[in-house]
Amino acid sequence: MENRNKEVENVHITGYDELPSPGQIKDEYQLEGKALDTVKRGQRQVKEILERKDNRVIVVVGPCSIHNSAEAIKYANLLKPLSDELANELLLVMRVYFEKPRTSVGWEGLMYDPHLDGSHKIDQGIRIGRKLMLDIARVGLPIGIEALDLISPQYLQDLVSWTAVGARTTESPTHRKLASGISSAVGFKNNVDGEISVAINAIRSASANHSFISITDDGKVAVFRTEGNPHCHIILRGGKTPNYDATNVKICEEELQRSGITENIMIDCSHGNSKKNHLRQLDVLDEVAKQIVGGNRSIIGVMLESNLEEGNQPIPDDLNEIRPGVSVTDACISWDATETALRHFAKSIRQKISKNTV
Repeated sequence: MENRNKEVENVHITGYDELPSPGQIKDEYQLEGKALDTVKRGQRQVKEILERKDNRVIVVVGPCSIHNSAEAIKYANLLKPLSDELANELLLVMRVYFEKPRTSVGWEGLMYDPHLDGSHKIDQGIRIGRKLMLDIARVGLPIGIEALDLISPQYLQDLVSWTAVGARTTESPTHRKLASGISSAVGFKNNVDGEISVAINAIRSASANHSFISITDDGKVAVFRTEGNPHCHIILRGGKTPNYDATNVKICEEELQRSGITENIMIDCSHGNSKKNHLRQLDVLDEVAKQIVGGNRSIIGVMLESNLEEGNQPIPDDLNEIRPGVSVTDACISWDATETALRHFAKSIRQKISKNTV
């Protein structure tokens, strides 16, 4: 429709491209068979851990962000045998992040810029992302994502077993409303300064019923009404200082108790807790193991940023120069380091996990 108010409306809009509806994309890339079984099992098992029906620890592990589908599948095929090996102690959820919140500017993720060249072929990004998620689910791995807007979950959320709301968006009322209707469990991170009350308020909000505007499977704008999500928890990711130590975990437990919220805490080993040093994630993981062995029952999970190769790299002008298996966003530990660390973590907590009663 021609813009009727060109002088005052869409002044800075240079154009738009219509996207296929969520239903069209789901018809093209259908969730069925083994992939559907993986999602259902993953959602159920995460919730059972939060409900203390399962003593295992959730481990959300994988690249900071995925920029190459073939490398992501290679990672998934390495992670699945380790997941089976450590299944008595750990529930491994593959981190499959397609959207990147930016403090200023930068690559926004595979969904928004799948070709890493600023072309923003979002219709292709949605298709690439959904196909990749289906392939990972067919491998047999549950998937964790970060929810960044009110529209993209309509295309992908049926493939998700665990969802994060990041430090920059935990305070957002729209994300709290979205979380109240998401089918998976949702973790809210403390804000970038380390303030945990923001995340606790988010949990309380997302647990209540809400209404928000989004689109239906047919692509029509609609009001969605929710009953509230009972499977929300906090993620301690550090801030100005780390907050993974026993003292800060205890403070978080007390704040959750005062708010009438179940003491379910996930520790993000990266970001503020690692002081942006990817190798320090391993120190954080060791400290978490010590707390669990020492009797802590509130820590239900950890997060690790891990890729095929260690470190990170800027996106070069010549995309042929991208080093295979290396993150183009935050630095990650290598697969070899990940495998060793998770085996050690599982071994460290094995006896305590087996002794805990559900």
